[in-house]
Amino acid sequence: MHISNKCSIAVHCLVFLSEYGEREKVTSELLSCSTGCNPVTIRNILSALKKDEIITVKPGTGGAALALPPEKIEAIDKMIGIHGSPSPFCPVGRNIGNVLGKTYDTLKNNLIASMKTITLEQILSDYHAVLAEEKNKKS
Repeated sequence: MHISNKCSIAVHCLVFLSEYGEREKVTSELLSCSTGCNPVTIRNILSALKKDEIITVKPGTGGAALALPPEKIEAIDKMIGIHGSPSPFCPVGRNIGNVLGKTYDTLKNNLIASMKTITLEQILSDYHAVLAEEKNKKS
């Protein structure tokens, strides 16, 4: 089992929005092409980013844009959670939230503390360094 890739897809979308959002109308279909993900997955991720006020999304096919400058955007902190509808009729299902709550709170607090040191601005800097390296190799 692996950790969900939604975080890296969200960061991919944020980098794309930072690079192209002011020049082009960035839609879920365009982000789908860039990420290789289904447009529905992209729309769900954009919806979560909008809810967290990280991006703005115009209704219809209006496109998405960053709501904050890159240096103000911290990595997403909602990666750890308990599944939403375990069976209340099963002893495990009925109690798993309480069992995992403390452990997940500890993990989440540690993860959030680490992630707060990373901004989109830093990720964009790394992205531009990789682009420059790629360009130098082609020269």
